[in-house]
Amino acid sequence: MMKSHFEHVEDIAYHVDKHIIDINDKKDKREYIGGSALGSPCIRQIQYRYMQTPPDTTRAFSARTLRIFDMGHIVEEIMAGYLTKAGFDIKTHDKKGEQFGFSVAEGKIKGHIDGVVCSGPVAMPYPFLWENKSANNKKFNEFVRKGVEKANPAYAGQIAVYQAYMDLTENPALFTVYNKDTSDIYYEFVPFNKILAQRMSDNGVEIIQATDANELLPRVAANSDFYSCKFCEYHNTCWNEKN
Repeated sequence: MMKSHFEHVEDIAYHVDKHIIDINDKKDKREYIGGSALGSPCIRQIQYRYMQTPPDTTRAFSARTLRIFDMGHIVEEIMAGYLTKAGFDIKTHDKKGEQFGFSVAEGKIKGHIDGVVCSGPVAMPYPFLWENKSANNKKFNEFVRKGVEKANPAYAGQIAVYQAYMDLTENPALFTVYNKDTSDIYYEFVPFNKILAQRMSDNGVEIIQATDANELLPRVAANSDFYSCKFCEYHNTCWNEKN
């Protein structure tokens, strides 16, 4: 006997999730270090990604995680729309419809920015970099209390790298966070941190050189139960290595 509609709910969910994962698996793998990844606390994690090392079987991105990534892109478009409608001239894509970005180290380090604010209704110096994130209420409030540098050093590193490589160091970058739970928006101007940008750039060079020499860079911690290690997609791969 054919199942009723009510008995097919899980089947529908299965096919949707499977499609999301299949589409992601078919995407071209990055053959470069993403500028947004340079701020990761573990340089070996970045190296694994650069080497296109497959994630642990049990830690591959789930359909739910991929949907979270998609939502981040959607929120970015929404925020760009809000800024534009408010009178700010924000450039997000070139004439070919591609995101503005940079490519250095013979294409081995690349990044794509959210946008550049070129002018607007507020009397202040332009242009400046714009980077947007979305967060749940708990993380959003952490940004409000601490600012991006303390709440998420990886994001701070990303901003510094983008400012440096896009030659947008004269004016502070605008960092916005959209609260996915409440729709509140956090705004912060982030001055260019030259030292941080240099450290992120040095990380990229170190990863490229170590990979070319078939060497693995050090782990971020001495034990596998370290906080960031527990959430790494290479947890088992990394800690099964001899060093």
